[in-house]
Amino acid sequence: MLFCVMVAPATKSLAAGVPRSHKKADSSRPALNLQSFFGPAGLRRRVSTFRARETIFSQGDPAKRVLYIQDGGVKISVVNEAGKEAVVAILGPGDFLGEGCLAGQSICIATATAIAPTTAYVLEKDEVIRALHEEHEFSDRFVSFMLARNLRTEENLIDLLFNSSEKRLARTLLLLARYGASRRSQKLLPRVSQEMLAGMIGTTRSRVNFFMNKFRKLGFLEYSSGKIRINNSLLSVVLHD
Repeated sequence: MLFCVMVAPATKSLAAGVPRSHKKADSSRPALNLQSFFGPAGLRRRVSTFRARETIFSQGDPAKRVLYIQDGGVKISVVNEAGKEAVVAILGPGDFLGEGCLAGQSICIATATAIAPTTAYVLEKDEVIRALHEEHEFSDRFVSFMLARNLRTEENLIDLLFNSSEKRLARTLLLLARYGASRRSQKLLPRVSQEMLAGMIGTTRSRVNFFMNKFRKLGFLEYSSGKIRINNSLLSVVLHD
């Protein structure tokens, strides 16, 4: 089953979903508007478009470029030697991918796949390194963005270790819907399958289906024309101890 997600605006941090000793962490992503850096006198880049399900780069490919998503959605996944796939992130507009090359990664450690028609700026590694050294405003924003992503990764790990699959699913749905990141009353996101959600939270598709139906019956989400609207009340699942 594939579905799209919409969300109503909210104000609380999803860091509240981790155990009490860790609740101070708040990885709400800072606004990162890079359009000013992509003007005629800005960073050298090219624009690439990808079809839904098109591979952007594969696990094991040479790591030479950083991409900045302008529109669409991207799934980041890894595959083990037995061929089992795990989805580790779903990225959207304003997100970077491939930044591991800046830290010395010579090959891509994951596969990036467009899950909707996607447009991205492609930046060569050397150009990003130059900008980080010479463009101080860009450097400040980029570093702030990466620190926020690291905090989010820590929260995800804590969530996986300590929270129930029901709470993990609720938090993941809110994160996918960019909960608290926009004042818009609704936001439509690329389609995500129940199998993909199951892989992200470490459970089975049948459990995801069970909790999705439970959330719907409780009024936390609504199905309409193949889409899902996430209501603010879903946060109560994350906050409940």
